Amino acid sequence: MVLLKGFEIEMYTGTPQGEIVGLSDKIVAALDGFMREPDSRNVEYITQPSHNYENLLCALLRPRRELRNYLNRLGDYTLIPGSTLSLGGGDRFLRSDPANPYHDYIENTYGTKVVTASVHINVGISDPEVLMRACRVIRMEAPLFLALSASSPFLDGKATGYHSTRWGVFPQTPSHVPLFASHADHIQWVEAQLVAGTMQNVRHLWASVRPNGDRRPYDLNRLELRICDLVTDPIALLAITALLEARLLQIIENPSIDPLTQSTFSAEELVTLTADNEAAVAAGSLDAHLRHWQDGRSILARDWISEMYQDVWAIAKQRGFGCFLSPLHKILREGNEAQQWLQLHAVGFDSQRVITQAIVATQEREIELEDKLCSSLLA
Repeated sequence: MVLLKGFEIEMYTGTPQGEIVGLSDKIVAALDGFMREPDSRNVEYITQPSHNYENLLCALLRPRRELRNYLNRLGDYTLIPGSTLSLGGGDRFLRSDPANPYHDYIENTYGTKVVTASVHINVGISDPEVLMRACRVIRMEAPLFLALSASSPFLDGKATGYHSTRWGVFPQTPSHVPLFASHADHIQWVEAQLVAGTMQNVRHLWASVRPNGDRRPYDLNRLELRICDLVTDPIALLAITALLEARLLQIIENPSIDPLTQSTFSAEELVTLTADNEAAVAAGSLDAHLRHWQDGRSILARDWISEMYQDVWAIAKQRGFGCFLSPLHKILREGNEAQQWLQLHAVGFDSQRVITQAIVATQEREIELEDKLCSSLLA
């Protein structure tokens, strides 16, 4: 058994010099498969769910090639890596759909804290009670996936002190989300939030992980991991996804894996512990000191990831996707994108030079992967 997987990818558009420019109204009108965000400076595309990692690789690349071709027709525009307004523009909101009342609410309530780019990883789990247990476990371990993906050390041209400025400032909503003991518990809680107005609609649940489906909160069929910064390298993103899938397969096969029964902490204490871990990872990513949800022991994020890798490697290998998991070693060895950018910054590269180099590297990597792996599928 392997699981269905798909991605929601948000990316910024702008100039080769790193200036982010709002073009989503034009893009959405001209291209199928792209959706606008409340701010016009980023645009989203969604991949079709697939069991197969090779198909997912090409599904990540194909819309970007179409988007790049369209941007070239508009002018000297490109795609900009990173998950924040790295070089400027954080002082204003640029609405993509001024008539949308939900966007009114978002702009007025959160401002540009939500003008971020990210990747949401969706993995199919059809049994709602298994899904709820998986969400409980992955909520405890979501900081590890942020540690691997952090790519937002700059905001408005300055290093912020975060590796993931996006998650450091993002308004998680509602402010307190419990560990749901069951599907019924989740339904009751969501209905109460909608009545209270702490959620404007069923999509207005902005936590690190959530159950998702076609009629939330009633019909649910997938786990959505929302914590990750934008990972521009598809091979790195698939490695992070392979770690998530292998861990989920382990959770599905072993019903005893559950923070509500396996931890020395209460459910409320676990919510606090993982919030602290998320904050630590937003600041230090792979080098963050965390507390393990099982017993509170202190552990470095990178060491916890290495432990998880060893635990699930045999599952990934047996199911035929071990080769997609193994590039995780490179991230642990060389650092995530934020750490690589900050290394350049530390030796004298200003933020604009870091970002402009990353723009070029991102496009070159896409071309390399298309030529090597996707040329027939993308033809």
